Amino acid sequence: MNEVKLLLNLYYETLYERLLERKGDCLSRMELLLADEIRERGFREITPDKAGAYQEACAAFLEERLEIYNPTGVQYTFEPTSRKEAFELEKQLDWYDSEPEFDRLCRAVRQKVRPGMTQPERQAAVGEVIRQCGAYPDQSILAGYTASPTPQKLPDYVLATVLEEILKE
Repeated sequence: MNEVKLLLNLYYETLYERLLERKGDCLSRMELLLADEIRERGFREITPDKAGAYQEACAAFLEERLEIYNPTGVQYTFEPTSRKEAFELEKQLDWYDSEPEFDRLCRAVRQKVRPGMTQPERQAAVGEVIRQCGAYPDQSILAGYTASPTPQKLPDYVLATVLEEILKE
């Protein structure tokens, strides 16, 4: 495995560990942010009983994100696909385009690679990448929601906002 791939895998593993450790905090913050966002945006179609379903969606999205970052997660149980195929599938499933963000993440990782890196050096480099880039694909989600806030995008937005806040602490 080349050093770039190794650092990228460590990036996901580090995100997994940090978020798993703070999962309870994520859930409580998401509940508060969701209520604030519904009120501030005036999403009248989200009645109090529907707000519970949105909260459940936020929690499910957190579980999904943890699974994506999990070093022994679902991404290792299927045949590997090319990066291009993965992005084509994401374009069909997601309302946001994360390909430019992924390219920025890969550039940031490549810039941190040094020959003969030790594990502590790799971990320090990954910490810098997380501070610089955040948790992929949060920036794409935040930009898409900010440009056009809708109730359908709200669970993704709430999760991305909370994850970025927690990673900055």
